[in-house]
Formats: sequence, structure tokens, C-alpha cells
Amino acid sequence: MSPTTYPEAAVTWLVGQDQKSVLEIGAGDGALTEQLVALGHDVHATDASAEAAERLAARFPDLRTSAATAERLPNIDASVDVVVCRNFHTYDEEAALAEFSRVLRPGGHVAVVVEALDTKIPWVRKFARLLGEEAIEPTTPESIVQSTKFGFVDADAFRHWSTVDRDALCAVALLDPRVATMDPAAQERLLDAVRALYDDYGRGPDGMQLPQIAHCFRAGVIEHPWSVPPREGAETATEGAEPEADDDDGLLIDFR
Repeated sequence: MSPTTYPEAAVTWLVGQDQKSVLEIGAGDGALTEQLVALGHDVHATDASAEAAERLAARFPDLRTSAATAERLPNIDASVDVVVCRNFHTYDEEAALAEFSRVLRPGGHVAVVVEALDTKIPWVRKFARLLGEEAIEPTTPESIVQSTKFGFVDADAFRHWSTVDRDALCAVALLDPRVATMDPAAQERLLDAVRALYDDYGRGPDGMQLPQIAHCFRAGVIEHPWSVPPREGAETATEGAEPEADDDDGLLIDFR
């Protein structure tokens, strides 16, 4: 299966029209990274997995990449315009929001993507049931709504499609945290059911179109520099020092 990509309108909605300094959380396979770069943004791609970060560095040799989690970022304070985060619910949301607000410049914002299967399609509804998914539309993350570090939350949704064959549909299933944490025997039983579902439709190597909906949320950082003290051990600018002249005002650190 080719990496999941989003409609250009969705990426533009998340980040904005102008070129920006973007910190990507959980970059994974680099599909969104590639889209952000193609739109001209200065991207720093991070992933909690050191192996994934190494693959990102190999795929994007001119890009800043880091092995880092949302709860502990390597960036200096007030150094990026946008933080983009997929699978936000898999992190400690309060700790992540504190870090996001710390690294965002005044006027910056956080952008969160929650991916959901489009269960209006009958076969996708069957697939979702195998994964234990309910056909519930994701709602605005309550932690952002209640946060004192971010303002009003905007929301939009964008439908898109991926072509999946038998193995790729299993790979999609394995991305679900519930499936990924199963014991091997239970996991294999579920994957057998996924394979059987695919085979029932008889599409073979031609594949099937998997519809998904990218539910997107964004919120501006509240400009209270005293509300988020610098994290202990984080890189900080030397107080009173004059910044060095540099064509790149991103002030991000290359941790490759």
C-alpha cells in the first residue's frame, strides 16, 4: 500500500497558505512530511521510534529529523510556527499541549489530525467491526478545548481514499493500537478474519478503495510566556545574547 496522503486542501487548512516553520509529531512513514515539504514549509519531522526517525532521515536527507515524543520535544522555546500532530490521543495530552505551547511562537498554532474509517461504505463498516471500532465521528479533543494554553478550536473534515490489497488491509489493521497490542495468537486470528473479508470481495491484486476521513482541528497558542516555564534540560536561548544572523529564522536544531 502506498503511504496515506491527505488532500492538499486538508494540509493547507492545517498549516496555512504561507510558508511556515512546521514541527511534525509522529511523522511515521513520512507521507505527510512529503506533502508539507512539497508546499514549501520548513519541516522538522519527529517520531517516537528511533528506527522511524532514521528512515525519515534517509528519505529526507536535507530535513531536520529527531527521535522524540510529543511530551518531550528537543526544540527551543518559541521556535516554530505550527505543530502538526497525528494520533494525538495516543500521547499524554496535557503534557503534549504544555510542550506544544512552549515551542510555538506567538501567533502560532497546533494542528491535530484524527483519522477515521468512512463506515458509510458497507465493506468498510465490516472491517471497522473486526477492529472493534464503533461508527462514531471523532469530536474535538476535549483537552485542547479545556486548555488554558490554547484558544478557540476550529474544525473541518476531509475525505480521501487509499488503494489497499490483501496485505495492505492487514497493515492498516496492525496500525490500530488495539490490534498492535494483542498477543500474537489473537492478532493472527484477527488478521485471518481481515484476509477473509478481503477475499470475499474477490478483488485480488486490483485492490480496493479504502475511504477515510481526516478530522482536522487547530487552535492558536495563547500568548502568555509566563504560563509555560522552560522545561528542565530543554535548549534555550542565552538570556541577553544577541541572536546570530541567519537566513533561516526557524531556530530548530538538527538532531540527525
